[in-house]
Amino acid sequence: MKIIVPMAGRGSRLRPHSLTVPKPLIPVAGQPIVHRLVKDIAKVLKQPIEEIAFVLGDPAWFGDDVVKSLEHLAKSLGAKASIYRQDQPLGTGHAIMCAEPSLTGPAVVAYADTLIRATFNLDAEADSVIWTKEVKNPEAYGVVKLNEKNHITELVEKPTHFVSNQAVIGIYYFKDISVLKDKLQEVLDENIMNGGEYQINDGIKRMMADGRVFKTGTVDEWMDCGNKNVTLETNAKILGFLKADGEEQLISASLQNNNSTVIEPCFIGENVVLHNTTLGPNVSVGDGCVIENSEVKNSLIQTHSIIKNANLDQAMIGNHVRYDGEFKAVSLGDYSVLE
Repeated sequence: MKIIVPMAGRGSRLRPHSLTVPKPLIPVAGQPIVHRLVKDIAKVLKQPIEEIAFVLGDPAWFGDDVVKSLEHLAKSLGAKASIYRQDQPLGTGHAIMCAEPSLTGPAVVAYADTLIRATFNLDAEADSVIWTKEVKNPEAYGVVKLNEKNHITELVEKPTHFVSNQAVIGIYYFKDISVLKDKLQEVLDENIMNGGEYQINDGIKRMMADGRVFKTGTVDEWMDCGNKNVTLETNAKILGFLKADGEEQLISASLQNNNSTVIEPCFIGENVVLHNTTLGPNVSVGDGCVIENSEVKNSLIQTHSIIKNANLDQAMIGNHVRYDGEFKAVSLGDYSVLE
């Protein structure tokens, strides 16, 4: 099994945090988004992963540190890391085709801007499985249309009348991804574009027209990381799940706790200092942070930041930030100073 991860976008909706760090590398509950996504997919697949192909953007933005991080992720799952580049933002179908040498055999395609919780088994009879989530307002999403056999017969974007309540979340399984590759090559050769981009859906629709069997795999949770507010919501959900699972150590043994209270669930990285502070619930704090005389809840603080005299709620703070003040729902990028 392979996993193909297109992640070349800049993540403009998550600025200022994505100005210095590619969005898929921004940590949620102590791990980068793309790391959590790939590990969760591996759990669902329940089979060995032989290769993870990452499609990155400009090397000036997705540099050596990013590549090393992704190689380490693949190695941790016993897989080979393949790195490809998408030099132009020409859409989801184009991004997949940038990984053309890896498009053989069974594979999962997953876009690195969401996180999931899922327990279903892949249907061995399906040529493809499109992962979906039941939603209350399907008119706001792309949804699947199903026939009497519960096979997917159509993809409908923001339907004006009820089609189904199963929204497409951007994760796909292909029994043989070379079939999708061939169809996407046709799309590129014929210059079929939607919104000025080559879309994965146009390749999928051609597979359906050939009679390929598409089924759904419904996830239990689908969590977005598109902007600050939803990223904080996702951080809180993931912390709750991890606390309930008990599979990860969320609070480092190196924590220096001076007259402070931690209200779980929280993630606290290495060498964090808390002084006269109440932290939590639903807070993630990266390595090397110092927080003094503060109350912090429902927030995400990255690494090596100094927070003093703060009352933070729904705050997102980057790396190497210095903050001393009375503001509350702040969003501060890397190396900001607010004193």
